[in-house]
Amino acid sequence: MMILLFMSVMMGQSWNILGGYAGQHSVGHAAYFGVGAYTTMMLMHTRQIAPWFGVWAGMALVIVVALAIGSICFRLRGPYFVLASIAVAEILRLSAINLTTLTNGAEGILATELPAFKIGGTIVTDFATKVPFYYIGLFLVALTIAVTYLVQHSKLGYFFQAIREDQDAAHSLGISISLYKNIALVISAVLTSLAGSFYGIYVGFVDPPTVLGLDVSVQIMLICIIGGMGTLWGPVLGSLVLVPLSEALRSNMITEALVKVGLVNAESKLGIFLKDNLSHAHVLLYGILVVVVILFMPDGLMGFIKKLARRRQPEAV
Repeated sequence: MMILLFMSVMMGQSWNILGGYAGQHSVGHAAYFGVGAYTTMMLMHTRQIAPWFGVWAGMALVIVVALAIGSICFRLRGPYFVLASIAVAEILRLSAINLTTLTNGAEGILATELPAFKIGGTIVTDFATKVPFYYIGLFLVALTIAVTYLVQHSKLGYFFQAIREDQDAAHSLGISISLYKNIALVISAVLTSLAGSFYGIYVGFVDPPTVLGLDVSVQIMLICIIGGMGTLWGPVLGSLVLVPLSEALRSNMITEALVKVGLVNAESKLGIFLKDNLSHAHVLLYGILVVVVILFMPDGLMGFIKKLARRRQPEAV
């Protein structure tokens, strides 16, 4: 669970740089996640290149992809940019399905065994347990948060926020809108690619629906919407809500709990229905959470917490 939580924070924090700070709401971030995951896995599967080298190849490739996408999509604003980002991710998903010689098509790529990680001739870890992944994930989360913090408190971050608030006003002040949108996209895409590579290495399997599906993009975006866009700790809070709920649904923990407390009979029609369908209801959960957050917490959990903190502060006399 903690490793999945780390991945979620990484994905949310990556999207936050583009969507939260720069105000460019991409619904196609699965493209960068999938490019990172597929590049790492393909190099390991076909060329026997260690995944920690494939990670760098994935990040390099995703920079090219991001710049190509940005040069086209950033000519569009609002809903048109959103639709364009979805279209790009779908093109990559369909390409992954049909380019069977590269991606193995719909069957995906399976890595049966990870090579040991060595420094010089010394084996650091052989990945026999999940413990190394925990520490790698923790390091990557710290790195992603550090990058976001540096962006937020730099001139770059102020330019991003100026573009988010009013593009025309920012342009009149001499800020190159196209340049800084592309910078935000590249930073966001590289970090998302890093999360995708980590996912591929940890799970050992990638296929088009898992890493390039629309629900992946929606989940990445929701992490920030729920936690609070344009805040450093919003993606962390969003992940703390979204990951446990999603995993509880997927593993049928909720159905088992209802049966255990006697609210639902496991052999009844309702019990069978919940067991068969609730594990696939995480997308429905995403939709419900969006509605709840927009109606009651438009600034996300971070905004709600800040509002409560202000109420508790004594008013100045």
